[in-house]
Amino acid sequence: MATVMSAPSKPIVWASRILRGLAAAFLLFDGSFKLFNPAPVAKSFAALGYPDGIALSLGILLLVCTVLAIIPRTAILGTVLLTGYFGGAIASHVRVGDPLFSLVFPLILGGMLWGGLYLSDTRLRAVFPLREHD
Repeated sequence: MATVMSAPSKPIVWASRILRGLAAAFLLFDGSFKLFNPAPVAKSFAALGYPDGIALSLGILLLVCTVLAIIPRTAILGTVLLTGYFGGAIASHVRVGDPLFSLVFPLILGGMLWGGLYLSDTRLRAVFPLREHD
């Protein structure tokens, strides 16, 4: 039986915009910060065991994926790519034994992006519908 998906209400659209906007703002800031590789970024990358100069590449990658996630037509692709990026970040922090916050924060950002996208995109809700118990 096919289900007709209605357009999300205005409060749902705004909740989606807030979730995705906050996550995107942080990611754009973080990606931009990596481009300039100030001392705190260089120190952080050294602690993770990454070579000098990798911050620029990861900053560009993060900015491209974030821009893709912001553009409505490519939002799902960008969010999938950012999910992979977050997986790599989590793996890097696990490898060096960083505290729990370093592991949970990428999960929170991913949850904000996916949650906001789920709220606003009827195609995504059609693929992954929330079902009520019978």
